[in-house]
Amino acid sequence: MKSGLTRELITMRAAREFKDGDYVNLGIGLPTLASSFVPDNVSITLHCENGMIGYGRIAYEDEIDPELVNAGSQPVLLKPGASFCDSAAIFAMIRGGRVNVAVLGAFQVSEKGDLANWRRLDKRIGSVGGSMDLAYGSKKVIVVMEHTTRDGQPRIVKKCTYPLTHKRCVDLIITSLAVIEVTTKGLLLKEIAPGFTPEEVQKVTEPKLIIAPDLHQIEL
Repeated sequence: MKSGLTRELITMRAAREFKDGDYVNLGIGLPTLASSFVPDNVSITLHCENGMIGYGRIAYEDEIDPELVNAGSQPVLLKPGASFCDSAAIFAMIRGGRVNVAVLGAFQVSEKGDLANWRRLDKRIGSVGGSMDLAYGSKKVIVVMEHTTRDGQPRIVKKCTYPLTHKRCVDLIITSLAVIEVTTKGLLLKEIAPGFTPEEVQKVTEPKLIIAPDLHQIEL
């Protein structure tokens, strides 16, 4: 059986979307890995709901300071000029439109860009966190996720069946198989994982995909 991109490669591709000067928020789970793959020639400020502004990559072994963790409780390093504030100030930045890019995980994304990422159908409670604020207040929302569920069901669907986080907020979807842009005309398949064909990606994607004229292999 063929395999797509690893979790690390998915987030490495997401980090290529960052531009100089961006304020970026990385959601809990898979998105947090992107902090370790920011290109050397790009200067961004990572923004975290627990009060850190200006942290860097994930810390390892003797680099770890247990008091310096991201929103997912992973140890991270600080960059020169980093600062700390309370959650009220952090969320004021989000709600004030100061976050350029939010990278979020998802259970489902619809063909219209609806996002469902806070509660599964088999759970009575969920974990809202800052996702609703980020989905609404960020200038660009990128979703990173596996292309299908563990039992092979599409995560990219015509209509979300999971409780929605926010409607029509997702701009770009990066999965283990593809890079897909949400447009007013539909889902545009722009890049594809090595070894896969557009037909194979379509087979595990519920909505009809529009094939970009310049469709090419995912670039890392």
